[in-house]
Amino acid sequence: MASIFSTVIAIFVIIPFLGYFISFVIAKEVMKNHRSAVHLAIDVTTFLLMVSVHFIVIAIWGTSYLWVILLCIACVGMIFAVIYWKAKGEIHFPKILRGVWRINFLLFVTAYITLMITGLILRILELS
Repeated sequence: MASIFSTVIAIFVIIPFLGYFISFVIAKEVMKNHRSAVHLAIDVTTFLLMVSVHFIVIAIWGTSYLWVILLCIACVGMIFAVIYWKAKGEIHFPKILRGVWRINFLLFVTAYITLMITGLILRILELS
């Protein structure tokens, strides 16, 4: 049972967009609202992308840079909070957290794609 569970988790880490698709389909059936289903699927995928980026970095360079990933998330949060505060004059934590989470989605999609391409190129060069 643990083997099956770890295999399913590994698939979602390797292919986070499969997690997006499955969570979207489930959310769409439960919520009956396309927009809410997309937002929930993006929220789930953001976590999967963060974990995927961490494991891709380990696969490429052989060491964990989790502290850099966490530092990037914290920096994005601080920058977003300051910009939000300057624009609105006050801080609404739920809106800031939602905004930071969605910005991190964009950041980690970019990192995921970049690292996948980098990993493929490095593996091809190793075989040559």
